[in-house]
Amino acid sequence: MNAISLRDREGEKYGGSPEGIRHHYDIGNDYWRLMLGPTFTYSAALFSRPDEDIDTAQNRKIDWHLVSSGAHEARSVLEVGCGWGTILRRLSNMPHIERVVGLTLSDAQADHLRSLELPKVSVRVENWAVHEPPEPYDSIISIGAFEHFAKHEETESEKLSVYRDFFERCRRWLTPNGRMSLQTIAYGNMKREEASDFMNTEIYPDSDLPYLNEIVKAVDGLFEIVTVRNDRLDYARSYDAWAANLRRDRDKAVAMVGEEQVRTFERFFKLGSVGFRMGKLNLLRFTLRPITDSWTVTGSEIWGPARLKLA
Repeated sequence: MNAISLRDREGEKYGGSPEGIRHHYDIGNDYWRLMLGPTFTYSAALFSRPDEDIDTAQNRKIDWHLVSSGAHEARSVLEVGCGWGTILRRLSNMPHIERVVGLTLSDAQADHLRSLELPKVSVRVENWAVHEPPEPYDSIISIGAFEHFAKHEETESEKLSVYRDFFERCRRWLTPNGRMSLQTIAYGNMKREEASDFMNTEIYPDSDLPYLNEIVKAVDGLFEIVTVRNDRLDYARSYDAWAANLRRDRDKAVAMVGEEQVRTFERFFKLGSVGFRMGKLNLLRFTLRPITDSWTVTGSEIWGPARLKLA
């Protein structure tokens, strides 16, 4: 596995600056592992039963993204916001995979992934806004990164421009038959100005959440929304599970990062869980297919993203 560190001011004009990302994520990999558990996955799980443990639900979420993005049968995959490599690890063990690229702005995450020496995987400390792949990907996955793309102080029009730019790039990076899966927190039945200063400054500085309608506008004409689901209660349960892990090993956590940091996360998990249960926050999962105009009619068949028989 190759790790490449790139710094480019053009990429940093978008939200999710390296400083803002590191403020939240680079506080110690051992601390995160203690909270997140064996899967080392910091995004909403996908639960199917009331009594299901979070590790089983996290693996189901990973399966959902691999299938929804077409990565389960792809040769090349890009993950925008690769975290500590849960999906990269799975992809590196798939025999059909030839090339996997993971993007992160967290040095701690990149260091962890570098230590794994995953075959066929390249991890870059790089903003998506400066990513230039040498050839298209068959599949793109992005989980828990979209929340960081826009800034609080930007207007709605400016936010939409950032989102549109992201999807335009993803469309260019994909093969005509490629697919993309996206998972993001979004505002639900609340206004942006109602977001707490605690979340905006202590947890996710330099970042703001999207609304569903903004994502729909941003993909218009670029991607077909094949499926979209709102699994907000799954995120509430995920927060509750992480809070329980933290509670169980609280003394260890305090020894790692200090009492103040632990209290910050306890408050964060509690507020987040309530927000999702009240519908103030949503957890959106998308399956996206690129729109293409490259259709050819030959005899009784139409050739394009799919091969269709004419009646």
